[in-house]
Amino acid sequence: MTLSELLQKLDYRLIQGSADIEITDVVYDSRKAVPGNVFVCVVGAVSDGHAYIDSVIGNGVRALIVEEGHALPELPENCTVVSVENTRKALAYASAAYFGNPAEKIAVIGITGTKGKTTTTYMVKSILEHAGHKVGLIGTIEIIIGDTHIPAANTTPESYLVQKYLHDMIEEGLDSVVMEVSSQALKLDRTAGLPFEIGVFTNLEADHIGPNEHADFEEYLGCKRLLFRQCRHGIFNADDPHTQEMLEGHTCTVETYGIDNQKADLRAENIRHVHEPGYLGVSFDLAGSMNFPVELDIPGKFSVYNALSAVAICRHFGIEEQAIRPALKEAWVKGRIEMVKVSDDFTLMIDYAHNAMALKSLLETLRDYHPNRLVCVFGCGGNRARSRRFEMGEVSGQLADLTVITSDNPRFEEPEAIIEDIVTGISKTDGEYIRIPDRKEAIAWAIHNGRPGDIVVLAGKGHEDYQEICGKKYPMDEREIIADILAADREK
Repeated sequence: MTLSELLQKLDYRLIQGSADIEITDVVYDSRKAVPGNVFVCVVGAVSDGHAYIDSVIGNGVRALIVEEGHALPELPENCTVVSVENTRKALAYASAAYFGNPAEKIAVIGITGTKGKTTTTYMVKSILEHAGHKVGLIGTIEIIIGDTHIPAANTTPESYLVQKYLHDMIEEGLDSVVMEVSSQALKLDRTAGLPFEIGVFTNLEADHIGPNEHADFEEYLGCKRLLFRQCRHGIFNADDPHTQEMLEGHTCTVETYGIDNQKADLRAENIRHVHEPGYLGVSFDLAGSMNFPVELDIPGKFSVYNALSAVAICRHFGIEEQAIRPALKEAWVKGRIEMVKVSDDFTLMIDYAHNAMALKSLLETLRDYHPNRLVCVFGCGGNRARSRRFEMGEVSGQLADLTVITSDNPRFEEPEAIIEDIVTGISKTDGEYIRIPDRKEAIAWAIHNGRPGDIVVLAGKGHEDYQEICGKKYPMDEREIIADILAADREK
């Protein structure tokens, strides 16, 4: 493929050389650049690709895409240089062209919002597969292509990887893909030019605001809103107070779902909490564009919202009740209110809640099930904002009957120092707490001290299967820890 073919959907200026040269691959990591590649000088929050031009030239690269206004070193005469307004956008369009514009050959569903993206993607995948579709997934936990599972580094990968995964899905015979679309991905053009069949808005709360993320809430909202200018059909949570703002400038058809808004196209009615020893769930009746009862093996009102959005999506594929009901019943996500059976007397679950907002939502949800005690086991990550520790401590102190303060990923900090910060937050409340720095010991304590009717939640790690200490990741899967504890108990 020639460079001019890669750039056919972009406005560019040829600074030197010829755009008719053959290109073997598109690269944005200087360490991977080899002869025949075009190197895209992406400007990042930490590093600038233009600083590595000499390095890639030394590796034999003779084609560059640079951003207007950047000073360039002296280049060989046989080097082609193309200038564009935005190299991130150029990377997205060039990658799409390199992989044959795969999004035009597969139905792409994009889900954005502060919460609910991950669970909703798995619900959609479950429903579509029950109806006979072959479905890929791109999200926070993993990328799924057929039987291949690739651990995720970002909620939404860099644009080159998005296009590569879509290409691989088509090669695997998949007909649709559901993906999480983060505000950062929209801001950084990781999905630029990608034609979404369906875009979904779940909800919006102040999050991801700060250095290297979003300057303020308005920018955060504005980035989320971009999805609805590049999708055919838009599906919105009618109950969210920011929905009207999300609709500004949209170019898609619009439909809604909700619980409280009676004008929503798809609604949940007669919500019932299901609480049995070792099990929490929820059931409700669909009304509006579809009408039938639904049961979920995931608790909480927010699970109802996730199910509503999943049904609203799958309705566009002509999927009926007989596929939707069992698919929703079976849908689960690793580390998202994941219940693990340890006793007939109390309920234990694992959840990824690792900031105050997520922890508050989780604990409030579990409060609706009227536990004998709500026990929260959590820690906070090291080398992150200390304010998060104070906030999470205060939230747990307010909502949990007992907090077991332990370690998360201490990274390069002392676990005890992190725990002290959490204690500072929890001390603002009347909440009871104990300190057990070793996470394995903390989990064992929670299991051995569970009482009838308790709900015990292990918060913060979720799907992670490691603990990061002093720059090294040590294997630590909470499911395996629980299994080891139960096995040791049986041997006593």
